[in-house]
Amino acid sequence: MLVSLKWLREFTPYEGGVQELGDRLTMLGLELEEIYDPFAPLADIVVGYVAECGKHPEADKLSVCKVDVGEEVLDIVCGAPNVAQGQKVAVAKVGTTLPGGLKLKKAKLRGQPSHGMILSEREMELSDDHEGILVLPDHCRPGDAFLDVFDLDRDVLDIDITPNRSDCLSHLGIARETALAFNLPLTLPELRLQEGGEPHRPYADIIIDDPELCPMYSARYLRGAKIGPSPAWLRYRLHAVGVRPISNLVDVTNYILMELGQPLHAFDWDLMRGDQVRIAPAQDGMTLTTLDGQERTLLASDLLIWDGERPVALAGVMGGLDTEISDQSGNVLLEGAVFRPGTIRKTARRLALHSEASYRFERGVDQVNTPYATARAAQLMAELSGAQVLPHVSTSEPIPWKQRHQIFRRSRLNSLIGIDFEPSFCAQVLEGMGCDVTKTEDDRWDVTSPSHRPDLEREADLFEEVVRVYGMDRVPERLPRISKTAESRITRETVYGVNRLIKNWARGVGLREAINYSFVGQADLDALGLPVEGRVQVANPLSEEQNVLRTALAPGLLNSLRNNLAQKNTRLRLFELAKIFTTDPESDTETREQGRLGILVYGSRFAEDWPWSQEDADYLDIKGIVEHLLDHFKLGEASFELVSDHSFLEPCVDVRLGDESLGVIGKVLPEVADRCHALKDVWLAELDADRLAVLLGGNQVLFENLPNLPSVCRDVTLQAPHTLSVGSILDAVEADRPKLLESVSLVAVYVPDEASDTRNLSFRMVYRHATKTLKDKEVEKVHTRLVKQLTAKLPVTV
Repeated sequence: MLVSLKWLREFTPYEGGVQELGDRLTMLGLELEEIYDPFAPLADIVVGYVAECGKHPEADKLSVCKVDVGEEVLDIVCGAPNVAQGQKVAVAKVGTTLPGGLKLKKAKLRGQPSHGMILSEREMELSDDHEGILVLPDHCRPGDAFLDVFDLDRDVLDIDITPNRSDCLSHLGIARETALAFNLPLTLPELRLQEGGEPHRPYADIIIDDPELCPMYSARYLRGAKIGPSPAWLRYRLHAVGVRPISNLVDVTNYILMELGQPLHAFDWDLMRGDQVRIAPAQDGMTLTTLDGQERTLLASDLLIWDGERPVALAGVMGGLDTEISDQSGNVLLEGAVFRPGTIRKTARRLALHSEASYRFERGVDQVNTPYATARAAQLMAELSGAQVLPHVSTSEPIPWKQRHQIFRRSRLNSLIGIDFEPSFCAQVLEGMGCDVTKTEDDRWDVTSPSHRPDLEREADLFEEVVRVYGMDRVPERLPRISKTAESRITRETVYGVNRLIKNWARGVGLREAINYSFVGQADLDALGLPVEGRVQVANPLSEEQNVLRTALAPGLLNSLRNNLAQKNTRLRLFELAKIFTTDPESDTETREQGRLGILVYGSRFAEDWPWSQEDADYLDIKGIVEHLLDHFKLGEASFELVSDHSFLEPCVDVRLGDESLGVIGKVLPEVADRCHALKDVWLAELDADRLAVLLGGNQVLFENLPNLPSVCRDVTLQAPHTLSVGSILDAVEADRPKLLESVSLVAVYVPDEASDTRNLSFRMVYRHATKTLKDKEVEKVHTRLVKQLTAKLPVTV
């Protein structure tokens, strides 16, 4: 956004320097890219007085002039048809470099010396006018710098406007920010619109087919306009902000665009057919020739402006060639409208037709300001073209702008930022932005945001405005004040927090995360023998391999195994924490989502570079991972019960905590493993992550002092039948657990021979007292009693 400092000062009395303003705007979030003088290439051009002017003796279209430039009189040959004696003109002397890069030298034209050049606006790149030289006002003196003749906009700031600040795409918007930053008043240009006269044809009826696409449309009417070039002040001001002057009426619409941020469009009213203006979508395949002469093929998603018979403009993007303002135009229909940003953005992007108007419509314009903008444009058009502004305004506003209300709590602001903002400062900022502030309570204000700030949607946006004006650079660096226990409760009480804890644990035990698609093929589920009932079909699947939502994590994990084996990765420890899906007629979506934790173990137990024997992982490995999970989160000890009818795991055990099942562990059937090209056993676990989350949320982290007294260990080997599980023995220990017993664990298993019905299980029992050192006699007494209780309860011998 190019901003003229001189133009800005017409809105607010800022007296500081241009660099100071740029720095302050940058701190407000409007980053200054550059400061430059758009007229700097004209610095060496001077005012000349044509003292004599005669015909060239050798060329009818050339004139020989003597031009007084203050310090000397130059002989200059000029080809302009309008050069005449007594004129004040712009002169480039020998050695001057023109904006186009041409450096003037002494020359002879048809035998006549020429020591300079009398310039037109085109040669100075001020406009496209090249029909004659630029004639300057009589008040200027020969030798004066050309740049001193006109009160030009010499200080221009190039400011980067973020997409959310559409209100700053105008001088009015930047003036609001300037007034807010420096606590200055803001004044809008005075409206002196004079209306009168009768129309030469009926006024147009405004018809809006879809109010969502065009919430507001208005049309003003002008009669008797005379089309011609704009005055110098308007042409040069538009040039300063990067807009090419065209004609007085078109230049006014561009002027209002840069001044107020409201795109307008002027139609030749006489070329419009019928007595209506309709805003309606295009039809697929129809064409429209736009102002640039290009024929555009349209889609039904494009929005058009229609007269009574045909489309006349591509709404919000560019006008149509058929109703263009030309030198013969005299009666004008002036459009001021608001269009839905998404529609304009889509059309402009598809047609690669980006304009200053579409740039603003894409980001949203101020609906409340539109009538003022059209009225000011009509006033300027009347002043510059001699037109008469008719008193009627055709308007349709099916969706009026609605005020937005937010709550503002200063205590909340102070808590977030760490600064005690004064109420008066907060009120000054909010009211300076144009907000209406009602103090319903001492710390609770009702704030109504202005129509030009659509980005103010919530309380946090108001906080940002206060801090922005205060100065982000003035906010002290300070650690946030928090009350945080060793493990925050919110971590365990939210799904995200529980998932984060589980993922951290999994990575800590050496598992790598797999992330698979939720879509699988029917064949994948069938291969695992999973039920057909309850599968959620995908309405528009990408392929047959992704035509249903997964009902288990196993298909994805096995697919990850297959892909890794294809890449020669032969030792895998994977986990996946994700959702599975089943049909549920009682749900609003008719789908039920359940969290699952899947674990896959394959290959050697130890990495190849470890100094251990390269034996393959087995049931104990994956069982140990699951036990570690439960122990890590202090969920208690699980029991493992054999399952005989699992569809793709054999052997398979049910992991139970008390009376409820957490999931299953088992070895993948060989025929299923073969589909993955697995040459070794594949071990898989799938646990109920939702139940884990409930258990985790119910646990609290407690701390105990580390023991400072020695422990005493006793080992006992029990001969037990194969049918008696280790878990049953541990349960029996727990049932008669003495107070001194700190822990018990299985340390060794010995099977005498394959034919034996029994095995030897060695357990280590650790005893400790909290306040004193134990003696051997005390330990032996407790240990002997515990072993006797075990042999009495269970079919075991010592």
